[in-house]
Amino acid sequence: MAQPLEKTIYIGPFVHCESLAELDVCPNGMIGVNEEGKIAFILRSIKGRRFPNGEGWEEAKIVRIQDHGFFFPGFIDTHIHAPQYPNAGVFGKSTLLDWLNTYTYPMESSFSNLEQAARIYNRVVARTLSHGTTTACYYATVHVPATNLLADICQSRGQRAFVGRVCMNRMSPDYYRDESVESAVRDTKACIEHVKQIDPLFDLVTPIITPRFAPSCTPEALSAMGRLHHEEQVPAQTHISENKAECELVAKTFPSHKSYAHVYDSAGLLTPRMILAHAIHLSPEERTLIKNRDAKISHCPASNTALTSGTAPVRDMLNEGLTIGLGTDVSGGYTSSILSETREALFVSRHVAYNTGKDEAKLSVEEALYLATRGGAKVVGLENRIGGFEVGMDWDAQMVGLAGVGDTIGIDQSAGPVEIFGQESWEEKMAKWVYTGDDRNTTAVWVKGRLVHSREGFKP
Repeated sequence: MAQPLEKTIYIGPFVHCESLAELDVCPNGMIGVNEEGKIAFILRSIKGRRFPNGEGWEEAKIVRIQDHGFFFPGFIDTHIHAPQYPNAGVFGKSTLLDWLNTYTYPMESSFSNLEQAARIYNRVVARTLSHGTTTACYYATVHVPATNLLADICQSRGQRAFVGRVCMNRMSPDYYRDESVESAVRDTKACIEHVKQIDPLFDLVTPIITPRFAPSCTPEALSAMGRLHHEEQVPAQTHISENKAECELVAKTFPSHKSYAHVYDSAGLLTPRMILAHAIHLSPEERTLIKNRDAKISHCPASNTALTSGTAPVRDMLNEGLTIGLGTDVSGGYTSSILSETREALFVSRHVAYNTGKDEAKLSVEEALYLATRGGAKVVGLENRIGGFEVGMDWDAQMVGLAGVGDTIGIDQSAGPVEIFGQESWEEKMAKWVYTGDDRNTTAVWVKGRLVHSREGFKP
């Protein structure tokens, strides 16, 4: 049973994205979080120890930033395969389709063993929390018990999560697929019902309909998932236009459909609550259709590079009004860190600029951080609850620690690679964190006001 929360006041600099291109930096702020884990007040300029009067805030717990650190919203991973975590960094010279057969399906099929599932799922949730990921959209496997276990682990560890049992009834090994459309629906419903039991209001854990991708599902299976998506009123997630060979396979497999996006639209899956991962090779017509349906995009730059899938035209999609967040896509992506993904997004955008001759394709640090927070919140449909610091929003946040460089010559390895010499502006501090930081800079993490991760030596 989780311990009840107490009023807490967070003192020190806080930073969040005001808009796509603008960071809001408050160098000397105070944020009060109530017993429900929601932001009750924000003071942007304080001098000394000045607390709000009344309502018990005088006795509130105090959490204070040290040195050059700051509070920042928790990261949102809009696309991650939890069972693939042991394969992170293992992809050889493969591309998408052979990578699935060589690495992915054998690993995922092993989750029929609940001991294996428990060991890996506990690890991936702990690891993502250590990177400041307060919300994650998880793909699980076809196994009902293991998928339910992942939901239980997210609930017990306090991570906000969307947990989806994968549906796939063809183009996968005989040993690892749904037996029929009926069994896929039955098993998906079983996972939805389990989440309803452990979190009836979907306050922390939410079930999500998860057809792996169009080629691995028959038209009947996709349509069944579409009906379930509407009947249960829960979100959905899948892949789209990740790899050119995959796109060609979709065209051959669904010859009567106009496009990859049209396959999902025809099945009733292209809705405002659908998350489409990758979206690299979409045609202009497909992007228009996705925009008109208000479906969302998860940009996975590390995976797109690792599997030689391509470079997504993020600037074009943003200009067209598409909603985009970031995804690690472990294990196609080598890292479970959204901070790393922000720098990968920056680098990929530079490759797009170079290849197209459009300098405006480059993303800024501010824009990449927006995709990691506010953008991700919109992708998962929680923009009114998470992704920024505003009164009434949940305190899903991370304390970032940046150590200053003293007069000593030695290197403190525990402090992380970000080095602050004292003359840096806030813009430069944020750039240093994005380009050189890692999980050693994540001092503490809260979800809905509850401390879910902290580094050794942190004293709340």
